[in-house]
Amino acid sequence: MSDSEVVVTRTFDAPARLVFEAWTKPELFRQWWVPRSMGMTLRSCDLDVRTGGSYRLVFGDDPANTMAFFGTYLEVVPDQRIVWTNEESGDAASVTTVTFEERDGTTLLVLTERYPSKDALDEAGTGAQDAMGETFAQLDELLAELVVR
Repeated sequence: MSDSEVVVTRTFDAPARLVFEAWTKPELFRQWWVPRSMGMTLRSCDLDVRTGGSYRLVFGDDPANTMAFFGTYLEVVPDQRIVWTNEESGDAASVTTVTFEERDGTTLLVLTERYPSKDALDEAGTGAQDAMGETFAQLDELLAELVVR
């Protein structure tokens, strides 16, 4: 790990196929991505999860005051790996890599966010990392439902 990246690891009690689906199917992604405690609304969720595809997530209760996150999928390997750009940050944009490694019915997820410099990482702050604990707990809940189905 370098001083310009953040790495988060988490094990989920579900097969890699289901964890991957939760990251790539808009109807599932919407159910866990936004931390409930933030009270934010995910107005739209456009995910074209394929190498060369794009995504756009728009947040906000007031249509006149929304916030968008968008980028391009650089690499998608079903059930194993997703790499995407975070283009809303301009020159300070990060590239996120998520890997899914199945281990006896559970999935080790490793999320790496690489910034172009330490300054860009410092400027981004830890808000997203802080919220990730809550979003991953919400993903746990969703996966528990999917495993039972």
